[in-house]
Amino acid sequence: GCKHYQRGVKLKASCCGRWFTCRFCHDDVCDHTIVRRETKLMMCMRCQLVQPAAQYCVGEECRARVASYYCETCKLWDDNPGRSIYHCDKCGICRLGQGLGQDYFHCDKCNVCMAISLQGNHRCIERNLECDCPICGEYLFTSTSTVIFMRCGHCIHLKCHEQHLRTSYQCPTCLKSLADMSDYFARIDSVLEQQQMPPEYDRFVSLVLCNDCEQRGYAKFHFLYHKCAHCNSYNTKVLSTLQRDEMDPNIPEATMTAPRRPETRDGSEDEDREDDEEDDEDDEEEEGDEELDENETLDENEEDESEEDASESDDPATPYMDIVSNAMI
Repeated sequence: GCKHYQRGVKLKASCCGRWFTCRFCHDDVCDHTIVRRETKLMMCMRCQLVQPAAQYCVGEECRARVASYYCETCKLWDDNPGRSIYHCDKCGICRLGQGLGQDYFHCDKCNVCMAISLQGNHRCIERNLECDCPICGEYLFTSTSTVIFMRCGHCIHLKCHEQHLRTSYQCPTCLKSLADMSDYFARIDSVLEQQQMPPEYDRFVSLVLCNDCEQRGYAKFHFLYHKCAHCNSYNTKVLSTLQRDEMDPNIPEATMTAPRRPETRDGSEDEDREDDEEDDEDDEEEEGDEELDENETLDENEEDESEEDASESDDPATPYMDIVSNAMI
């Protein structure tokens, strides 16, 4: 075989007449890509006999099986015992997996095989995978790297997705948010409440287009952040800046709200804190010395959980793997 496949055969490229172990070996050294389906001849690596492409050698003294998997349509040989492959007639290529109806199904609208758990549970985009990766530019439909479908429905390489999330929370194709950004947007609200713009900018507003809800609205002018009046997202694009007397009354304006505590009781926040402190003191008095070890353990667990929550909230673009397609071969 080669670094790409385990197999006991070489194929003759119909395009240039040269012998290669696989299509990748051909494409790496040639200035053109091989048309694998037009392959007619193979050479058994055991007996060196040139013969028509097949799964078994026809040599009388050999009769060896050159690969455990062979696709007559794709002219694909693979002898890796730890890899399962199937052919999808609708995709027209071989893919990794047990097969259609077992661990994958073919979506006719997206024109791609997906995990069977996603049947009827994904966003369809017509011929979704017939495009290039928005990060590396490789054609996704025949890519051998793992491809995922993002929250918005667009596709991207898994590795490119992980790299992209380090610097952005937006889909590189449609600019929608790649995760739930409500906590991140709430922190922006808090910052803007504490750091007001100079008064001379109060008479200006920005007309923005929200990338998340695709609605237009007005937002208070700011150098960096503009809030959507419909969904409260800050994932917006400024269309124009104008004075308040030029605003269209039919277009809503976003309002700034200070962050609130998730749960409140009757009374002020100070009273709530005092009540909480009194409850904590009563609980501490009722607990005996023999329960100290258990309480220390619980406190450590609570600290670990709080640290995990803080680390999650500090990362505005938390990755997710809602829809994963099988890697192609």
